[in-house]
Amino acid sequence: MTEKKTYLLLNGPNINMTGLREVGIYGRKTYQDLVDLMEAEAEKCSVALRVIQSNSEGALIDAIQQAYFDGLSGIIFNPGGYTHTSVALHDAIASVPIPTVEVHMSNIHAREAFRHTSMTAPACAGQIAGFGFYGYVLALHALLEQKG
Repeated sequence: MTEKKTYLLLNGPNINMTGLREVGIYGRKTYQDLVDLMEAEAEKCSVALRVIQSNSEGALIDAIQQAYFDGLSGIIFNPGGYTHTSVALHDAIASVPIPTVEVHMSNIHAREAFRHTSMTAPACAGQIAGFGFYGYVLALHALLEQKG
């Protein structure tokens, strides 16, 4: 029996507050709604999904490294506010040979100037921004299309 490929859905600070915070930007759907959507999409695609959310930069780095040691096939990552500040997360992504897609629910390039630069995107296979929860679905499908 062939084991299902497993992908990591990794969300950074404040993503757990989706549906409560800045509803004008992020909407009223909750973090659990996002997790439910992605678990259903993974099931449709016959893959497994490991879900981790942390407000701690170190825990996010640990999750990226553990994904490598556990042989995961890809990472869907919303670094939240760390996107714009974390060289350490950039280095963690770059240190593992796992394709990673950076995802943002809002279009970070249409928001405040400090959000226009991503420290983490250069280490990723790609970036998807501005499509709400659907960006995560797009990221999963992009990873499924990766060779290897």
